[in-house]
Amino acid sequence: MKTFMVILLAAGLAAAQQRFDIVVREDFFAGMSGNMERFEKAMKATEETLANDPNHAEAKVWHGSGVLFRSSLAFGKGAFEAGLDLWQKGLAEMEQAVRLAPSSIAVLIPRGASLIATSRFTPAEFGRPILEIGVADYEKVLKIQEPIMAKLSTHSKGELLIGLADGWNRLGNMQKAKQYFERISTELKNSVYERKALAWLQNKPEIKDPQFFSCSGCHVK
Repeated sequence: MKTFMVILLAAGLAAAQQRFDIVVREDFFAGMSGNMERFEKAMKATEETLANDPNHAEAKVWHGSGVLFRSSLAFGKGAFEAGLDLWQKGLAEMEQAVRLAPSSIAVLIPRGASLIATSRFTPAEFGRPILEIGVADYEKVLKIQEPIMAKLSTHSKGELLIGLADGWNRLGNMQKAKQYFERISTELKNSVYERKALAWLQNKPEIKDPQFFSCSGCHVK
């Protein structure tokens, strides 16, 4: 379960506003850190919302992420067929959510964060395709938020840029990765993000740890 504690943690980087994620995210964070009671509470909230509005994009993307997390639990127990079924259902739900709201930051970020994080601990044949989707989501978010980047918090800007830098690095595009790591080192001075960017730029051994570029926030555990 520890390998999936990071899933969705970066979802808090969206611009602050009253969104559905505020209702469920802390329970999801706690659940993915081991508190299954709170995880089920969050899933119930998404399911109740979807029962009233099947096209509620934000509820759908969070529920899909939760289903993806359940797949990790199934895989961890050796239930491969059940895990694969949940994996496919989770991805499909998140895809439906993005189709419902293709320009919604509150939808793009949860999916992007979930897929980028999950891909760190997934075999390449499964991990690379979802990493490509997650990076594309983050690129779209960056394009939307670029005009207000200077107003975003260090955490919001840092999680977005570090996700892109790490994502492009793992996809093998060193040029794009370097551009983002250099941007982080310039724009986020004296932050944990600068430290991580410099570690990559200096090719330090700690960057080999799959969790090194995980969310650096202070969410409920």
